[in-house]
Amino acid sequence: MTTWWLAGACLVGAAILVGWPSGRLRARRRAVISGRHTADTVQESGSGDISTAIGPGARLPRSAALDRLLTSVPPWRTVLVGVVLGGVGGALAGGPVAALAVAAYTGLAVRALLRRRANRTAEHAHRRQLDELCALAADLRAGLPPSTALSTATSVVDGPDRLAGLARAAVRLAEETGAPLADLVERIEADARAMDRGLAAAEAQAAGARATAWLLAGLPAGGIALGYGIGVDPLAILLHTPIGAACAVGAIILQLAGLAWAARLGGAGRSARVATSER
Repeated sequence: MTTWWLAGACLVGAAILVGWPSGRLRARRRAVISGRHTADTVQESGSGDISTAIGPGARLPRSAALDRLLTSVPPWRTVLVGVVLGGVGGALAGGPVAALAVAAYTGLAVRALLRRRANRTAEHAHRRQLDELCALAADLRAGLPPSTALSTATSVVDGPDRLAGLARAAVRLAEETGAPLADLVERIEADARAMDRGLAAAEAQAAGARATAWLLAGLPAGGIALGYGIGVDPLAILLHTPIGAACAVGAIILQLAGLAWAARLGGAGRSARVATSER
């Protein structure tokens, strides 16, 4: 009975972590109450609010609702909820050692999914910026006034990342010195695409290290399956004996350290874009 009460308390805590509004969401709510909520506040990442776009009272699609939930909840809360739920399930299924193992692997899986989503979002935003830079240079070459051309390249000028900073610096340089803005924009675009090619080559070189790390991380599962194949119950030893528990905890720690090291080696090129997308 005590275990079920503990599981219920953990589930309630996880629900509170998910439902409690983040700082950005609380700021938006205060803006609505004070009457300062405008269309620019509603827009996120250059697009309008989903519920406003589909109309009041309409039901959000599953993918849109999931994206909206993941955007409103900070990543650390999502990982913590996964750890709590995994730990509760492991405790109910096999005891404290199982709770530690399931919580660790659940948190690792949730974090990997969030990082993958952040990488995909950052990549889409970066490609959109490059396309807008190319269009901006073409408009300037065609004789369009800089103010009109810049009004259509909002993600390039208003973004918080390095590429947007270079674009704003180019605009200021063109205004102060009279330098041709189209040439500056084209050089920024060429430099960004050359950097992307270098990062792609670095990621290709690190793919082998990542594959080796994941292969080594999956070997314990193969060992457990081999134990069952020869007529031994390895989970009973790992979960319910002191020596097995020590081996399981040590293996989990080494696996997490190895995967973190491999991710650090292979993900250095994307760190700046991911940090920008998670803000």
